[in-house]
Amino acid sequence: MLTSLKQEKFMLLALIAAIAAYPLEHWMLHSGQLVALLAGVALIAFIVMASMRVAHHAEQLAEKVGDPYGTMILTLAAVLVEVVILAIMMSNEPSPTLVRDTIYSAVMLDINGILGLAALMGGIKHGEQSYNDDSARTYSVMILTAMGVSMVVPEFIPEADWKIYSAFTIGAMVVLYTLFLRMQVGPHSYFFSYSYPEKRRKKTPEDEQAPPVNLAFSIGTLVFGVIVIGALAEVMSKTLDLGLEGTGAPPVITAIVVAAISAAPEILTALRAALANRMQSVVNIALGASLSTVILTVPVMEAMALYTGQPFQMAMTPVQTVMVFITLIVSAINLNDGETNAIEGMTHFVLFATFIMLSLLGL
Repeated sequence: MLTSLKQEKFMLLALIAAIAAYPLEHWMLHSGQLVALLAGVALIAFIVMASMRVAHHAEQLAEKVGDPYGTMILTLAAVLVEVVILAIMMSNEPSPTLVRDTIYSAVMLDINGILGLAALMGGIKHGEQSYNDDSARTYSVMILTAMGVSMVVPEFIPEADWKIYSAFTIGAMVVLYTLFLRMQVGPHSYFFSYSYPEKRRKKTPEDEQAPPVNLAFSIGTLVFGVIVIGALAEVMSKTLDLGLEGTGAPPVITAIVVAAISAAPEILTALRAALANRMQSVVNIALGASLSTVILTVPVMEAMALYTGQPFQMAMTPVQTVMVFITLIVSAINLNDGETNAIEGMTHFVLFATFIMLSLLGL
């Protein structure tokens, strides 16, 4: 028991922060803008701590069940964290563009940031890295379809018909995800896996001492972690909004923070996989997370909009639309041959740097 508590020190720190945040909320919000900003940054750090532990237990479950189920658990855990934070922030202070900007930021971060950096570092270490190109094609076409239906077409929908199209979007995303799940865990599961030659290595003392995965404990900690993250996000959204008020910071910064929080654990997992020459896991994590973000976040938030009667601005700006299409075109070309290399990784990472620059310019 003591060992388990020691391993969960980050989660315990996040829990203590959540317990302390509520009685201190009034003080943080009425002690000046600087205090509010510092409090918001500190709470973000605790949220990342908790999300790292959530990802750790998702990773343990993933190792237990193996691919493609494993990466599905990882991406679903990340999307769950994102949806919880988004829902809480929207309920506190509704922003018509927060959902759109967060989904856009998550796709840029997952495909250009995670996949780009992983392919770059893995390519420098191993040269060309192999994976199943069926997975990349399947992910890419579904991401393009989901983003087109939910974030491009709404630009042309009359304002009076937003409820009808919103309901249609929910249905379309549910159908897409149902089919995707059937493919991923059913007869087409081989699309999302790749057979690597097994390397023999001697067992280390650490391997022999490693405790078996406790499924009940991992699932319980994962759920508990999401609850702690939600509690922290409740206060963080208020302090961060107040801290950034009047600073001239682009509105998209908040969306990038939400996307980065949910993607932080995935970055470490993907980099470890790339350096271990297992690019299939990187592709599944990066593209799977992008697809899950669009296909799961959109119906949840659209349902919330229908319930409250307050529509969100889901149509992307022209700059966002161009960046998404460039990203998906580059991805389709790079991920068409079953191998990645450092040059392909660099092209995506340059697009990620461009996304950051455009965001700082408020575009």
